Parts: sequence; structure tokens; C-alpha cells
Amino acid sequence: MNRAISQAWAALGADAALLERVSYARVPGALPARLPVMELARATVAVCSLAAAELAAVRGGGPVPSVRIEDGAVATAFHSERFLRLDGQAWEGFAPLSRFWRAADGWVRTHANYPHHRARLLTGLGLPADADADAVAGALAGRRAVEVEDAVYGAGGLAVAVRDTGAWAAREQGALVAREPLLRLERLGGGPGPVPAAAGAAGSPCAGVRVLDLTRVLAGPVATRTLALLGADVLRVDTPHLPESQEAHNDTGLGKRSTLLDLGRSADRRTFDELLARADVVVTGYRPGALDRFGLTPGALAERRPGLVVAQLSAWGRHGQWGTRRGFDSLVQAATGIALLEGTSDAPGALPAQALDHGTGYLVAAAVLRALTERHRSGGGTWLAEAALARTAHWLTHDLATEEVPSHGPSYAPGPWLLERDTPLGRLRHARTPVTYEGGPTDWTRPPGRWGADAPRWLS
Repeated sequence: MNRAISQAWAALGADAALLERVSYARVPGALPARLPVMELARATVAVCSLAAAELAAVRGGGPVPSVRIEDGAVATAFHSERFLRLDGQAWEGFAPLSRFWRAADGWVRTHANYPHHRARLLTGLGLPADADADAVAGALAGRRAVEVEDAVYGAGGLAVAVRDTGAWAAREQGALVAREPLLRLERLGGGPGPVPAAAGAAGSPCAGVRVLDLTRVLAGPVATRTLALLGADVLRVDTPHLPESQEAHNDTGLGKRSTLLDLGRSADRRTFDELLARADVVVTGYRPGALDRFGLTPGALAERRPGLVVAQLSAWGRHGQWGTRRGFDSLVQAATGIALLEGTSDAPGALPAQALDHGTGYLVAAAVLRALTERHRSGGGTWLAEAALARTAHWLTHDLATEEVPSHGPSYAPGPWLLERDTPLGRLRHARTPVTYEGGPTDWTRPPGRWGADAPRWLS
């Protein structure tokens, strides 16, 4: 039995006997890396698929459908942003100031894809707003990596010193993360809650489930994109004060609608409260504490909406000195030792995909599905799911064993797992879903639309 999926399924508190329903179609050359990235990817998609199959059986009746995981589909989905095309145009990806830099005593990784992150990075480095890559390189070359990390985070920006696994484990945050479970899924109580009345067919196990999506790049949108695939009415809510990439939404907005609300305005707050009053699931992906002032802590949500499933994602975990820090997959790779493990003697490297983001996204979707299953069985209950990119990184670097893939057979090629469709925005090419089970959906029912352009209401 696959060790990785056993670990992930156990973290969900699920019936181990259901793992016999899962089979695999493996191909060589998918997500090659020194670390067992393919094992992580395969396991996260497998538990998500199995959780979807279990919910389909519970809501629709009958046995749990069989699940077959295709390595090609998994690898393509974990690269979904790279394969995305709109009218033939690729997504630009990382900005010029998002990269590794030499420091006086090592390396620093920065993230500056959004204009406000770029501005804060330059402020933290004491550089003017129009500074280019050469100016940043010069500012970093004479400073210690940890000094840069502290200065940039102090300015609200994003930069981390590149560490090895031992240095990360020696830090308080590394030790805290190592003690956490891979996933936290627990019942908060609060009395029975509503169970969606719509009968869930095998192809739509989340039919009737309303999901408030309060997430940004990339793990949270992957999770909610998966719930939309399975029939949920997913409404992404963003503030109008933060920019978002339409390209990112083209990738992760499949099956969803998207609206803008300023929770600091009374009218928009009333609209949001009306949405929350009918929601079944809330998924948040902002740094811990960022939404607390709006009364969106798990405890407050459970009190206001008994029966709600709350899923929270973070970069570094919810506790410790780094608990309130912003973070992205690339930064977590750099801080936790992955970048050095995947690098060379000349420079740090990276995983072949943003596997911490994608893997954590599928784990969170699986946790939501399992919570919905338990809520359906018991007639209610309020549930909390928590996951962190840094904990997924620890799983990758410490808990997973590399499994040999047979060298015979065809090697990985993405073509069979790409789809094209006409949309109001243009001709869209995107990755197929890797989340599959017998009788389940194979594509999203709606393409992504213009980010923020939908009305703030539920479809039914």
C-alpha cells in the first residue's frame, strides 16, 4: 500500500479500509526531483478523490466508487499555471524581483509578484520605487541574509533567508511545525447544523453546498476550484483594495464565480453577512489574524453559523513568531531547506512545481469533503480544518519515502491531460482535473470569468 496516501488518509480520520478502492497508473518522468514530489502529489490527489467518492456514496447511496489516479493527470495539474493559455498567450509567472539573490553570507529568496509586495520589498531594502534588479542585487550583496529577512518583513514585504533543514528545525517555527499533524480536522461542536437538501449524485457530491472562498494564490484557490468541480456553488470574495492577476484567476477560477466586497464598508459588510448566513463552507487563505477584525475567526464563525465547515490555510502555521507572517510556496521552500536540497553547489533550486501549494490545496479540499461526509452522517456539527505549507514541506522532507517508478512504458507528456474551450474571455487551454473516481465529474461546468465581476449572491 502507498505509504504517503496512508499517512494523508489517516490525518483525515478516515476509514483505512477505503484505501483498497484506490489504484494507480504510473508513468516515469513525472515531477522529477531529488525529493519524493511525485509521491506527495499522487497522495494528495488520491485522498481528495477518495474523499469525494466517499461523500458521493454517503449522499447518493450505494458503495464507495473506485478511484484511479493517473500520474500524468497529477503532474499536469501540479503544473496547471505553466500550461495555461488564453488565445495562445502564456501566463508571465514570476516577476523580475521574485528570485534568489546572493547575500553576504548565503542566499535570500524574495517574492514581489504583486505591486504592493514589490513596493514593500524596496522599502525594506531602502531603495527607491523605480529600483531595478541590479540595484536590489547591490543592496543585498553586502548584507547578511537574516538581516535582509527581518528588514523586508518589517516593511511588510516578503523575503526569507535560505536555510538548510537543520537550521530550519533549530528555529522555534520549524520545531512548532514539526510537532503539528499534517492536517488538523476536528469537530468544534456548537449543535447540529444544516445539511444541504439537494441530493448528491455521483457526479455532483457537493450539490447544494455553498462555499465562501476567501483565498488568494495558490493553495486556497486550488482547494475551492476542486470543490467547484464537485458541484459546489463557490463564490470567491476579494477586497477591491488588493490587485489580483486575471491570469491566476483563469487558472484557479474554473467552476467559480468572483465578486468584490469591502468589509470595511457597512453596505458591503451587510451583503457579506447575508452570504455567510447561507454558507455551508468558508475557506480562508489569508495570513493568520488578517480577518480577525471582521469577526471571521473559527470560533466566531461557529457561533454565528452553527454547522459551518471552516478551512484555514497559512504559510507557516498559526502559532509561533512566524505565525502571522505572509508567505508563498517559493518562500517556504527556501526557508525549510527544500531549495538547498533541490539546488546545486552554485545556487539554490526549486521543486519541479509549486507542489506545496497544490498539494496543500488538495489536502484542504479533502478535509472539507470529509467534514461534509461526517456532517451528513451525524446530521450536523461545526468543523474546523487547518493546514500549512510549512507542514506540508516537513512531510515532504522528513516523512515520505521515495518509491521507485518502473522505467518501462511511455514517459510523461502533458498532452492527454490538457483541455481547450471557448470562453467569454477567449480560447482557454487548461489542465484537466486529476481528481477522479468512477462516475465522477471530468470537467468544470463553467469557465473562469472576469475576476471580481460577478454579483455577490448565491445561485440558489
